[in-house]
Amino acid sequence: MRVLVTGHEGYLGSVLVPRLLEHGHQVVGLDTGFFADCTVGPVPEPVPAVRVDLRDVTEEHLAEVAPEAVMHLAALCNDPLGNLDPDLTYEVNHRSTVRLARAARAAGVTRFLFSSSCSLYGAGADDRPLDETAEFNPLTPYGESKIRSEQDLTALAGDDFSPTFLRNSTAYGFSPRLRGDLVVNDLVGNALIKGEVGLRSDGMAWRPLVHADDIASAFIALLEAPREVVHGRAFNVGDSAENYLIRDVAEMVREVVGGTVTYADGAGADARNYRVTCDRIAREVPAFRPQWTLRKGIEQLAGAYDRFGLTLADLMGERHQRLKRIEALHAAGRIDGTLRWTEADR
Repeated sequence: MRVLVTGHEGYLGSVLVPRLLEHGHQVVGLDTGFFADCTVGPVPEPVPAVRVDLRDVTEEHLAEVAPEAVMHLAALCNDPLGNLDPDLTYEVNHRSTVRLARAARAAGVTRFLFSSSCSLYGAGADDRPLDETAEFNPLTPYGESKIRSEQDLTALAGDDFSPTFLRNSTAYGFSPRLRGDLVVNDLVGNALIKGEVGLRSDGMAWRPLVHADDIASAFIALLEAPREVVHGRAFNVGDSAENYLIRDVAEMVREVVGGTVTYADGAGADARNYRVTCDRIAREVPAFRPQWTLRKGIEQLAGAYDRFGLTLADLMGERHQRLKRIEALHAAGRIDGTLRWTEADR
């Protein structure tokens, strides 16, 4: 199929695009370019791309590239960045998603795969794993934006337009456009470089984890699945066995990489606390079988960090911390307060 991938120059997009090409799909990207040069290791092969702010996408953009399917990853992508300006988060993550979907539907796109998040579950009522019918309890504008998007995309579904919602577990793993602000990636980097597996909370919160490469596999499996299986449906993406207490993640990092587990002064509970079951995708989309475990992913990250000479300044600096990157672009006058490129950088 001819697939448009929004956010193709992001953390997940940089893993997904090569996998789509390997599967024989044609890929066109769409990205505003904030993280285009934030690479580590070999730079991904470029694909034809539309360079446009997500908020400005029109039916004409979609008609010009004529995709059969859209994989929508582009977003203000984590809680600190989303909290920077909640209304801006809703504009980019929710309202622009709906406009994109309407433009896609008008342009004849039949499949729309939306990168949602298990963060919309927010804080589970107890330790029972949550399935796709669980109540939402978002704690951040980011999580709330995913709920609103799913609801409005559902309203657009019809005989000729099939949205599917990938509620991704917390991602980790190496990407050519690495994010150091994801919990596993952060813990591994600090253990390897500083010898310290530093926790900022008491580590007693549950979190489902999934490797970036397995998220890419899920997108492809759902794209290639029969329409009646995925039409208007949500899938928790990951493996039901890969739910962990954060302190157990830290202990596994210590075992694999070395270092000492430490806790920040005054470290308290993390309100984001939930486990999920991924039985639906395992049962109904048999083409998707996660290939990564947390331990295997930790080994991959440590090897890549060492191989590419990643420093602590790299990991914690603007190239691999999304909020710091946005702040640096703004401080340099390259983007304005609404996160739009200034004239000099258009």
